[in-house]
Amino acid sequence: MKVANGKLVTITYDLYVDGFDGELIESIQENEPALFLCGEGEMLETFEEKLVGMQAGDTFKFTLTKDEAYGDEDEEAYAEFPLDVFKDDEGGLPEVGDYVPMEDEDGTVFDGIAIEINDDHIVIDFNHPLAGEDLYFTGKIVKVEDAPKK
Repeated sequence: MKVANGKLVTITYDLYVDGFDGELIESIQENEPALFLCGEGEMLETFEEKLVGMQAGDTFKFTLTKDEAYGDEDEEAYAEFPLDVFKDDEGGLPEVGDYVPMEDEDGTVFDGIAIEINDDHIVIDFNHPLAGEDLYFTGKIVKVEDAPKK
């Protein structure tokens, strides 16, 4: 069976930045493989497209440009918050590099990283951590099967 939209796909992969010999960002191995329903937006669209037509046992090696992945860093994704926004938090003030989830008035949660803290405010970066990066994948298709019926 081949990878196609609507198929349940099990894969292993290594993800690098700065080339195939660059920094290893994520390693998904066969003891805990990634499982996704192709065509449902669970993985990057271009990533899924590159796997379409492959079958169990096939290996892959490809690059997604930053435009095919998470795009450029967006300067407008940096936001400044007064320190008192965090004063009542159970964990106290975040430190530089800390993950900081923020919720808007509609209840939507945005993931950010504290990148600057001074006496009166904190700057949070809401860009995806891999924004601005080309992504380098090597991996293997472990299994392709029909999705369970709903």
